[in-house]
Amino acid sequence: MEEILLQAEDISYAYEQGEKVLTGINLTVKKGEKIGVLGSNGAGKSTCFFNLNGVYQPASGKILYRGKEVGKKDIQELRKNVGIVFQDPDHQIIASTVFSEVSFGPVNLKLSREAVKERVESAMEDMNLGSFRDRPPHYLSGGEKKRVSIADIIAMEPEIMIFDEPTASLDPVNVDMLKDALDKMEKMGKTLLISTHDVDFAYEWADRLVVFAGGRIIADGTPEEVFHSSQVLFQANLKRPVMMEVYESLVRYGVLNQEDTCPRNTRELEGLLRKMQVAKKQIDRIWENE
Repeated sequence: MEEILLQAEDISYAYEQGEKVLTGINLTVKKGEKIGVLGSNGAGKSTCFFNLNGVYQPASGKILYRGKEVGKKDIQELRKNVGIVFQDPDHQIIASTVFSEVSFGPVNLKLSREAVKERVESAMEDMNLGSFRDRPPHYLSGGEKKRVSIADIIAMEPEIMIFDEPTASLDPVNVDMLKDALDKMEKMGKTLLISTHDVDFAYEWADRLVVFAGGRIIADGTPEEVFHSSQVLFQANLKRPVMMEVYESLVRYGVLNQEDTCPRNTRELEGLLRKMQVAKKQIDRIWENE
């Protein structure tokens, strides 16, 4: 049976102005899952994350961590185990150098000096920050700050890692670097939630998608299930991934046969094309021998 780590049970949240941002959110996060969270701006993704991490307290409903309801006295323990990378890195960065910034979390965990240094060096290497270690993070570019804020959470090694729009401000090279870091975290057994507007990234990376619209969850399923639902795409103002469109065009024109699952990336697509090429050569040889 899959281990349940984090749950939101019928939570709602409203800002001081009285505007309701979340309504009746029910979400279960299991150990080792890779969850992509989709939805247009203002759909409620970030607000939900802040409730899951304990930054906000739900107006109604409850958050449970490992089956126990999280109360005020449990907030610090929740935040220790559920780390979050903010969408705006300026809301997260506080230290005077990049090394000090990435060290802040592990130091507060009261780790040994050696353990702190090991975690910080590894996190900075993951996000290609070695040459920035002594630079003030507030003077870095937006993309560089984003990499620092991601390294912050990587170094803390929480059980659940939440990333709010981590690919924003990152160029393609650094997006690939982030993917490598995510693969490393997956191998470490971390549970990952990522909100993004990049449907191609979500389709390739996630094994489960949760879609928000108007402060509610309107879909929760596999990438194939979500992206094949025209109603969900319309309601959440999403488009289909390019890989899915390319694959269906190749099937439509007879280049590929319909498979059970659509390829998630170019590597998988090339594998299908090679398989079709091998099959065609085998058929041609059979006809030649007739």
